[in-house]
Amino acid sequence: GAVRDVGRVLEMPYAEVDRIAKMIPADLKMTVGDALKAEPRFREMIDANPKIADLFRFAGEIEGRNRHAGTHASAVVIANRPITDYSPLYRQATGEITTQYEMNPIERVGLVKFDFLGLRTLTAIDDTLKLLKELRGVEIDPNALDLTDAETYEPMGRGDTVGVFQAESAGFTQLAKNLKPDHFNHLVDMVALHRPGPLQSGMAADFVERRHGRRKVEFLLPQLKEILGDTYGVIVYQEQVMEIAKALAGFTLGEADVLRKAMGKKDDALMERQKAHFLEGAKGNGIPEAKAAAIFDLMAQFGGYGFNKSHSAAYALLAYQTAYLKAHYPVEYFSALMTSESGDTDKIIRYIGYCREKGIPILPPDVNESRYAFFPSDRAIRFGLSAIKGLGASAIEAILEARTERPFRSVRDLLSRVDLRKVNKRAVESLIKSGALDSLEPDRGKVFGELPTLIEEAQAEVRRRDSGQFALFGETSGGNPRKRERKGEGAAPSWSRRERLTFEKETLGFYITGHPMDSFAGEIALYANTTTGKLPSANGAEVRIGGLVTGLKEKVTRRGDKMANWTLEDLEGTVDVVVFPRQLPECREALASPEPVFLVGKLSIEEQGVKIHTEEVFRMENVRERLAKSVHFHLLLDRMNAGDIAELRQTILRNAGEKKGFLHAIRPGEFDAVISLPDGCGVSPSLDLARDLRGRFGYDVLRLHG
Repeated sequence: GAVRDVGRVLEMPYAEVDRIAKMIPADLKMTVGDALKAEPRFREMIDANPKIADLFRFAGEIEGRNRHAGTHASAVVIANRPITDYSPLYRQATGEITTQYEMNPIERVGLVKFDFLGLRTLTAIDDTLKLLKELRGVEIDPNALDLTDAETYEPMGRGDTVGVFQAESAGFTQLAKNLKPDHFNHLVDMVALHRPGPLQSGMAADFVERRHGRRKVEFLLPQLKEILGDTYGVIVYQEQVMEIAKALAGFTLGEADVLRKAMGKKDDALMERQKAHFLEGAKGNGIPEAKAAAIFDLMAQFGGYGFNKSHSAAYALLAYQTAYLKAHYPVEYFSALMTSESGDTDKIIRYIGYCREKGIPILPPDVNESRYAFFPSDRAIRFGLSAIKGLGASAIEAILEARTERPFRSVRDLLSRVDLRKVNKRAVESLIKSGALDSLEPDRGKVFGELPTLIEEAQAEVRRRDSGQFALFGETSGGNPRKRERKGEGAAPSWSRRERLTFEKETLGFYITGHPMDSFAGEIALYANTTTGKLPSANGAEVRIGGLVTGLKEKVTRRGDKMANWTLEDLEGTVDVVVFPRQLPECREALASPEPVFLVGKLSIEEQGVKIHTEEVFRMENVRERLAKSVHFHLLLDRMNAGDIAELRQTILRNAGEKKGFLHAIRPGEFDAVISLPDGCGVSPSLDLARDLRGRFGYDVLRLHG
């Protein structure tokens, strides 16, 4: 930021400053001085150009200073007297009034700061309830839901967490599959457990093992059972630390809070003092010192990761409410959810894919049916007019106003009734490309080609109507064909499927009536091991995935070699991909193709996000010859029982074929034994095989090797 600001003041070309800024390593703790050490090219640039030397010198001077006055996203200050008795105020250009003191000084002068978080989820819930009341006459109080509804918990236990508040990440989804929640406290627990500390320390895994009885739940003292019984003997919450300190060592609430803070800060010196205080109090209650010390060490181990239960419970309640609405009213809920997330393209792609997977059609916008936002259409979801690029708010208002009297009967009828100063030619073109006029004229190419004539005729119709005349022969949907004949116009050509989809993507940002990947559904089911919405959470995991190439950019490395960055888009979203110099020559042909490609690579989890490092990429049409020489079944033994083994055997026998088959018997962290199937037991890598296996054992059980 300092480099960009100084560059602007020095009137350096934007492109040059942008290039320099992008060369600075992406690290939150990076400084100008550290950047000069980390990037040797900066020294060369400084020596060669005095202006760049000034750029870095001044940037180093202003770095770390206050750049501007900002406003906390959610903090509200509440006082018992006028705020000016405590703090000077600041009026922003918007008229909003804030304190001039920031967080820490505000507390020191005696004021209390509250954080009120505004969540889009609350709007999505509220919009769902309004839709239910309007369309079904159903009224629901979200705060009076039955918290024991099995239909709400069951999908989460299967890992079906799409659209559920706080639960959509791959990590939370896996935790839900492992834990299999069946009552509300489990949701509260999961919110607290799905954080880096509990996950990395093994605390979350320990909780899951105890919940399913695979690890014994024990309590060092009977008093602990009452406090830790609901969490299977694991200290999950800060409140539990405080309760233990009170019950065993006689701490006051204030003293227990000091202990809680000491554990959170991991302050060793303070912890030693707290331990001595705890042991002394426990001794007074007749608890042996050795047992008290063991309990304190347990508190220190888990308490450092403890979460505030009231916070966790509030978020869990929202998670339950969204899961409930999704389970019982999916059309209304996803209509509201996609409206609230309309600015996040990746999420909308994922929700569209999920709805289709669950049998909920996603329909293009329609001038006669669409509202401003996503809206239920029977058991489908209709795109809103606001999603169409090139169609402004005034044009939408004009369309909605014109159709209040009656629906539009034809394109010509539409053009003659809307205000063409607001719904101009570009807006109508966007309506055609998006599919919003399909109910009036399904041949998009035809109506697009005839549009100039249709607009001309509509304008003439409006002039006649305004002058009190009328059309002698009534309305015709395509205007006067003899008039077009005189102009030498022939019939406008229909668009191909590819053209239709390309224009949908252009105007909506999404493919609606189809997808370029549809033709390769069989290949994806057989050869892919993931999608963008189900990427594994392990760094370095093998990724086999199909999709479209977008945003391809080549760049030159420090050594002068060329590499590439691009984005893979599938039915569920997008993921960034890197092609290093060694692979780029072999990948160029596939990356230049508009057709779907198949990517094999390694997952890289970086600070800036998730990327796939390419090993090979080729056109989807070549996937069978590249990857279908042997069939491998990867079986996690700790998740399989005798019934699973029997079902696997039957599935393989039902799909007999010529490909060599291999069983991988895996016990994570212990062994991976590869067993070759007998010569007479070949396998056919069919779509039925993929569906049968993945429906029972998961997405990654089947792999095809070249």
